[in-house]
Amino acid sequence: MTDRIKKVVTGVVGNDIHVVANRLIDISLQARGYEVFNLGVNTYLEEFIDAVIETDADILLISSLNGEAEGWCRDLQFLRSEYQLKDVVFVIGGNLAVGEAKCEDIVPKYKAYGFDLVFHQIDLNTGLDTLEAFMQDRITK
Repeated sequence: MTDRIKKVVTGVVGNDIHVVANRLIDISLQARGYEVFNLGVNTYLEEFIDAVIETDADILLISSLNGEAEGWCRDLQFLRSEYQLKDVVFVIGGNLAVGEAKCEDIVPKYKAYGFDLVFHQIDLNTGLDTLEAFMQDRITK
């Protein structure tokens, strides 16, 4: 990665229609200097992958608030490998489980699906701070 503006594809996965949260993520990313390609709500995993390829994005940031992301994201590892997206950072955040769930159960599950960073019920600014530190760490390695 260079000092160029980082490109982020974002949106809400599956049958989730949380428009306000999606817009807040978009605004927050732009305020931090990212070039954002927001796919909106009700987005299929394949649409996210297509957008990452088309935009040459550095980051894919998927959000979900209804807790049903797991069913929509299980094929990420396959798609990531199929399209050779090893340099793209894959992030998911929001409420990532239906009902009660502990981070120590959720995070490893989503990492096994192919996500680099998993934020289950973490506030937006904390998540974006962690993403920026992660990206900076990649640059220095």
